[in-house]
Amino acid sequence: MDELFKRAPIPKVYMQLALPVVLGMVASMIYNLADTFFVAKTGNADLVAGIALGTPLFSFMLAVGDIFGLGGSAAISRMLGQKKHQASAHLSSFCFYAAIGFSLVLTVLMLVFERPILGLLGATPATYQYAAGFYRMMALGSTFIIVSLVPGNIIRTEGLAAKSMIATLAGTLLAIILDPIFLFVFDWGTAGVGLANVLGYALNTSLLVYFMVKDCQILSLSPKLWRVSWANVRMILNIGIPASLTNFMQSFGVMLLNNYLAVYGATAIAAMGIVMKIYMVVMLVMVGFAFGAQPLIGYNYGAANYERFRAIIRFDLLIEVVYALICALILMALAPQLVALFMNKPVIVAMGTKMLRLLLVTAPFIGAILVFTTLFQSIGKASGALIMAITRQGIIFAIAIVVLAKLFGFTGVIIAQPVADIITFLIGFGLYRYLVIKPTRAQKA
Repeated sequence: MDELFKRAPIPKVYMQLALPVVLGMVASMIYNLADTFFVAKTGNADLVAGIALGTPLFSFMLAVGDIFGLGGSAAISRMLGQKKHQASAHLSSFCFYAAIGFSLVLTVLMLVFERPILGLLGATPATYQYAAGFYRMMALGSTFIIVSLVPGNIIRTEGLAAKSMIATLAGTLLAIILDPIFLFVFDWGTAGVGLANVLGYALNTSLLVYFMVKDCQILSLSPKLWRVSWANVRMILNIGIPASLTNFMQSFGVMLLNNYLAVYGATAIAAMGIVMKIYMVVMLVMVGFAFGAQPLIGYNYGAANYERFRAIIRFDLLIEVVYALICALILMALAPQLVALFMNKPVIVAMGTKMLRLLLVTAPFIGAILVFTTLFQSIGKASGALIMAITRQGIIFAIAIVVLAKLFGFTGVIIAQPVADIITFLIGFGLYRYLVIKPTRAQKA
């Protein structure tokens, strides 16, 4: 592991760690597209809208898992760089069992408060039954979704990114196979879509646990090691909570966007649901590169190898921005055809094309934002991680959509996210210079 993280050429080790994560993200992207394709083929805009309204719930579950998955992996990668192997084993065990406990509590709460939560998500009398079927199934299977984030992230700190990818691919393939069967053969509607998701995550989580027990040399899931000091719990939470807030804010942003689009009818929400799936073609690959590089960044920062650390950041930025630019241009050119693949209705295609092109304008800025965000998480800069978490789809987005919706109506609702992206990039770049560049240069001097 030392040879890989400390001495291997940066492009080689970066790709070795990041590409399996990217491929796992691509698999998730393919499922998201297939899922939307199958649901859209029902021709029922209310059903499509019902699935779209459930998206924030899924983001919420990922956010909870991120507390222990990303918070734990960030802490563990720095500890491995400092050769604190026993402490790393304790942290991995604690994160796993803490995620199980939290998920069980949340399952009960989500089922008890179903109606008010769906109301907050923007469900209307026309879409409620569809949104509720998806919501209930996802709530019942939340443990598999939440817990998968822990072993899926922490095994990468030992360089086992390929194992994480295999588990993700297997779970995604199962969900893709089950989705049309439950939707069209058994006619289970949105509940069937939710069940396909849950069973896919159940397989994913089971394989990740197997790989951790079988292949990890340092990390452990032994219940005997779950006890950790409060100082280490705080270290996990200091990064895990800001990391989770990124997904919480994503849920908030989608919920806010759906509420503003609801004024324009289920057609607008359905169009945005399709667009967001296509948009993820760019986003998930960028997220894969960013999180794939995280163990490498944390390890070298923990080992105080600042020259290599800064070189990794520069390479990470180059990959993210160039990829985003190329991919965005291609998708913008093909926007009408892509939207029509899912639902070839003129009003949906027109709305979706406009939405997709406006969202893609700032894709390169999002690439840089992801680098800044994962960087602050990896090196334990809780303040920077927190600020990045609450800006892009949180405070800045909320202000932008309120102001721009009043000024420009439907177009204002759509351009709120690109405007928030640019402002968040400027904030992130300032934090990067203040929290990272200056301190590491000073320590070198």
